[in-house]
Amino acid sequence: MAENAGTLRRIRRVIRRARPSLQVDGGDIQFLGYAEGVVRVRLRGRCRTCSMWDITLREAVERPLKQEVPEVERVVNVI
Repeated sequence: MAENAGTLRRIRRVIRRARPSLQVDGGDIQFLGYAEGVVRVRLRGRCRTCSMWDITLREAVERPLKQEVPEVERVVNVI
């Protein structure tokens, strides 16, 4: 369980770092959970309706997460 707590802490830290760049454009991100290599988030505000939300998710969130938290296999936007 302590290992999972460390993983969650690192995931939250990466997401916190991504938030300001999303908020500048009127968007935001909410961390929903992590299980079995999958991080669940919800894009909010303008990010939710942007036609490039998938690129934003991949470049601003998934890539840094995979680099800093090797346990993460993918990030899913829950609508």
